[in-house]
Amino acid sequence: MGKVIAVANQKGGVGKTTTTVNLAASLAAKQCSILLVDLDPQGNAAIGCGLDKNTVQFSSCDLLLEEATAIEAVVKIKEIGLDVIAGNSDLTAAEVALMAAENKESRLLKGLKPVRDRYDFILIDCPPSLNMLTLNALVAADSVLIPMQCEYYALEGLSALMETLRNIQDTVNSNLKLEGILRTMVDTRSRLTKDVSQQLFKFFDQKVYQTCIPRNIRLAEAPSHGLPVRLYDKASRGAIAYEKLAAEFLKNEKSRENE
Repeated sequence: MGKVIAVANQKGGVGKTTTTVNLAASLAAKQCSILLVDLDPQGNAAIGCGLDKNTVQFSSCDLLLEEATAIEAVVKIKEIGLDVIAGNSDLTAAEVALMAAENKESRLLKGLKPVRDRYDFILIDCPPSLNMLTLNALVAADSVLIPMQCEYYALEGLSALMETLRNIQDTVNSNLKLEGILRTMVDTRSRLTKDVSQQLFKFFDQKVYQTCIPRNIRLAEAPSHGLPVRLYDKASRGAIAYEKLAAEFLKNEKSRENE
């Protein structure tokens, strides 16, 4: 059964969608079967994979509202080698509709169940807030990958997010684990980056990825071309960093299997 990973952070602008798209593409390039689920109403993960989020027949909104199955909602992106369930602005309406629905927090868990065996990994791009959409992702997920910038306020936000995860473990998903913490938009020359990194390794130890993602203009440009950075500029620092992250991710996965 495929492993479901929610890519989440309550703070916006931390490289969450960039990480979801580029980690998914890099894992696909390593012969993993990948499904990317876009749960953000902005639909940027879908755009970053070259999809027109407004013309897909079925979206993640339809999946949550049980108006389409995951099999019907999947779009195959042959150029990248992965599958996508697109998100769009309909998710805002879906969130409102779910508030009055039965089993509202487990709709995604139920919706993904028929396709989990088809994939090695299912990556969910969450919106930058703790709402019903994010809650659905965290209930459906086996683990959470947290991208964060090396800034003081990011540390404060991480503490709040970890408290949220503990609450979810205590209530609706006792099996939820921390997949890892990824440092993004890193400036290795910055003293603050070094200080924040030291704090992260002190408190989270091996849960902090050794790989970090640098600030890189190619990473910022790639989505406007509907491509992950490895297909836009494979030699760029951003592409190389996500290739390393994918390798580290798979190495960690193999180590867990051997425990």
